[in-house]
Amino acid sequence: MREIIKAIRITLVLWVITAVIYPLLIIVVGQVAFPYQANGSLIENQGKVIGSALIGQPFTSNQYFWSRPSTVAYSTVDPKNDKNNILKTGISGASNLAASNKKALIDDRIKPEIDRLKQANIQPTADLVYTSGSGLDPHISVEAAYSQTQRIAQNRSLSLDMVQALIPKYTEGRFLGIFGEPGVNVLKLNLALDNLKPPT
Repeated sequence: MREIIKAIRITLVLWVITAVIYPLLIIVVGQVAFPYQANGSLIENQGKVIGSALIGQPFTSNQYFWSRPSTVAYSTVDPKNDKNNILKTGISGASNLAASNKKALIDDRIKPEIDRLKQANIQPTADLVYTSGSGLDPHISVEAAYSQTQRIAQNRSLSLDMVQALIPKYTEGRFLGIFGEPGVNVLKLNLALDNLKPPT
């Protein structure tokens, strides 16, 4: 009986430590030391939340930098027709199409994307053609960003130098200086683009 009581006590103590104290500690540390990251890295424009720096958004207008393709369309669904509650929970993931699935992967997805980029005089890069594993990547490569500047400058009546000058400002380096490749946050870049005024 003593062993059972001891086991129950240990279980309760461990439960309090791991299910109550530790999560509360993480919440406090997050809110005090990293409030921006802990609250979703939200980006505001004129006092209104327009997105997160961690989740991509689709941009299709010729006046904006285009995002990376997404198999889940960045979880954008019609709020009136959200049968699976995607807007409440979000959704991510790859298409799971194998390289051998020529019709669905190559013919239906990749070739049309390459054609669309070429029609817009954009040199196709891997990240502008292929989707990310999560389908929610908010970044494009530096090369992909520069390849779109001519189109944007023409459509916004801006000088090419003005548009290109924004890219280094919104380029994020490698994680811890060694992991991954530098990337450009598309939402932040497009928001800065909206604040540029054409020369008078």
